[in-house]
Amino acid sequence: MFFYESIPWYSWLMWFVVLGALIGLNEVTRRWKWGGIAFFIILPIVLTIFVFPTTAGAGSSTGTWFHWVKVYSALAGSLGFMAIRYFPKVAANKKVLIFPAAILAINILEACIRDFQVGAMGADGIVDGVYMLSGSWNWMNGIAGLLNLVAICGWFGIFISSDKSKDMIWPDMMWFWIIAYDLWNFAYVYNCVGDHSFYAGAALLISCTIPAFFIKKGAWLQHRANTLALWMMFTMAVPMFVSDSMFSVETSRSPVALFVISALSLAVNIAVIIYQIATIRRKRLNPLTDELYTHLPQYKAIVAANTAAVEAPTAKVPERV
Repeated sequence: MFFYESIPWYSWLMWFVVLGALIGLNEVTRRWKWGGIAFFIILPIVLTIFVFPTTAGAGSSTGTWFHWVKVYSALAGSLGFMAIRYFPKVAANKKVLIFPAAILAINILEACIRDFQVGAMGADGIVDGVYMLSGSWNWMNGIAGLLNLVAICGWFGIFISSDKSKDMIWPDMMWFWIIAYDLWNFAYVYNCVGDHSFYAGAALLISCTIPAFFIKKGAWLQHRANTLALWMMFTMAVPMFVSDSMFSVETSRSPVALFVISALSLAVNIAVIIYQIATIRRKRLNPLTDELYTHLPQYKAIVAANTAAVEAPTAKVPERV
């Protein structure tokens, strides 16, 4: 295969199990407050005290600074979003709406730094427990990630949905930005922890993209933070699953494959930036304070679906924060 070595049927089966588990657990933590408390407060405390010191120590494939930072930054995102969702006074503070964009930007920047770091290593072998091959692809994809970060927009338009799940809705986060992010992030995982990318790249990214496109539109960042936190806790606790188990899948270690996915990531993110700049100039908008895509039908559909009035005659449409 082009990107991977031969993938046995049982690895494909496990891939779908991982995908289904992440989507299912995301729904549990999204729909019920107790689910979020159990998985993003109680479970991390238990794992940090009793599990991670043993499973994610020096020499482990998840024992690097990046994995430790990633698990807690993902958890910080999930907990911060829960505060915005469940405490109206928090959501009503416009300054707080900078937090979702900031936590997203920090996560992207962490990965860009790692891509540049791997690119500068001159690596061609096992590094931090995984195979790495440094090359131009690291630099291309690092730049793609920075472009994706710059293209984050419309955070002052974030509001809480009017339904029982009280989701954090970000209508300006359009489908084309999500696709650009997915390509960049998959390329990052493929470049830097390639042998984890079958699960930590493809399955993990699809587990938040499916809900964003088909289950709860407009809540991609919430889906992303929750599925990422769940996956990072799992892989920190059971690092051998993606590296040494019967279900592990190795990349083809092909320079051509590395170059192709990073080049595609860069091209798509350049296209998003060009479209965004054209939109800003045409509509004379401020990208730091204005929502950019209010004219698109997808934006209008997301807002309408999440601010719908309750059927009672005296009901009022919830105000957006």
